[in-house]
Amino acid sequence: MSQMYTALTEVGQERSKPGLQITPQSQRRLFLGTLVLADAAMLGLAFWLAYWVRFYSNLPFFDLEVVPSLPYYSAVSIALTGMWITCFWVFRLYEWENLLGGFQEYSRLANACTVATGLVAVLSFVNLEFVIARGWLLLALFLTFILTGGARFWLRRIVYQLRAKGYFVVPALVVGHNGEAIALAQQLAGWKTSGLHVVGLVSDALPVNSLAAPNLAVVGNVSSLQSLVSKYGVEEVIVASSSLPSGQLLEIFRQFGGQSSVALRMSSGLFDIFTTGLRISSMGYVPLISVDKVRLSLPEMLLKGALDRFGAFCGLLMLAPLMAAIALAVRLDSPGPVVYKRRVLGCGGETFDALKFRTMHVNGDDLLTNEERQILQREHKLKDDPRITRVGNILRKYSLDELPQLVNVLMGQMSLIGPRMITVSEKEKYGQWDMNLLTVKPGLSGLWQVSGRSDLSYEERVRLDMYYIRNYTIWLDIQLLLRTVLVVFQGRGAY
Repeated sequence: MSQMYTALTEVGQERSKPGLQITPQSQRRLFLGTLVLADAAMLGLAFWLAYWVRFYSNLPFFDLEVVPSLPYYSAVSIALTGMWITCFWVFRLYEWENLLGGFQEYSRLANACTVATGLVAVLSFVNLEFVIARGWLLLALFLTFILTGGARFWLRRIVYQLRAKGYFVVPALVVGHNGEAIALAQQLAGWKTSGLHVVGLVSDALPVNSLAAPNLAVVGNVSSLQSLVSKYGVEEVIVASSSLPSGQLLEIFRQFGGQSSVALRMSSGLFDIFTTGLRISSMGYVPLISVDKVRLSLPEMLLKGALDRFGAFCGLLMLAPLMAAIALAVRLDSPGPVVYKRRVLGCGGETFDALKFRTMHVNGDDLLTNEERQILQREHKLKDDPRITRVGNILRKYSLDELPQLVNVLMGQMSLIGPRMITVSEKEKYGQWDMNLLTVKPGLSGLWQVSGRSDLSYEERVRLDMYYIRNYTIWLDIQLLLRTVLVVFQGRGAY
């Protein structure tokens, strides 16, 4: 893996020399070659570890009277490495579109390892001369998935780093002129690990060379799309379907639908409305788009739920003394309850009480001026808020007032990471986005928390919430959890 990184970096240092080019196709071939070698190495290591654990670990549940044969298992491992690699190929684990994407790659990998193990088991029943230890085979199933999955994970991290240097990216054009087209272009341009370099926007409604948005120029009109593809070496044409009439869509499909060198992708036309997944199904031989009721798939919900419950349990366990001290400080600082319950909206629009340490005087509203009331109604936040107590100021600065929400996370009402929680009255300010916000649980922290906290405008908070919902992965949650710790200790942007 490090050899691939070094090779590309050395080539990158020489790219400025005349006549030396490394094409995206060459980069992909280098990656796929490295991937096959990494898989083979990890498979060999997995089979060897399975042999050692089965025959030399002295675990009591293994039959220790079996005499191992290293030459025999070495020959079997070499043959099975070829079988596993073949299964990976059958499950399309060496096709570029199935790599570097997310959970689906690991799902395919698990299926391939399971099928390969099943084939070995069947072969051992059919051919009585082919004898292997069942414990070794089960260990091989587990270890082949863990080690090859781990290698692919780190290869992906290397590719993400190289994409920041301009490798493993392909030029792309976004076709359209309306809000959906601009939102698509901005989303893809801002997604640093997508592998797309958005050259610009193709539009009939906007002047060529004008800026449709910051850092997003109009490079031509729809009639010149073919020449633009050739000029910029475009490999991805992304069409905002709601922006073009059916005649133009059909013409673009005729131009690029059959070209193997250009991938044509069309949006659903619902980008501005839905963040949940869309599926195409047929009813009465008519293809129709179905909208998923929730944003996360079942595997994603299970992973996120496990992270939430485990993290909340550990957090409550470790922070119990601190929370007890905070509760005592709140009680001694000002009269009123220690914990404040705020009625908010959860996933699916269900309401629940979000718990917080009380940070305001119980008669806080009487302390506001008319101007402060207007600011509060507009921004839902108020700097130098006179309602906040002395202890409350400290708690808010370091987000310690939100620690009781770990109980909400443990109860399944919230997530550790997610969009901001909102009240019923605040829901109206989200406009068309309200249905998207409620497709996932609100978060104790989130992208808004690590991107400026209360210093952000209300519109920026909404935009960050939508970005998180669209781009959720378990890795994004883990990254935001780590960043949250750093931001909280800095104490900036909270009031």
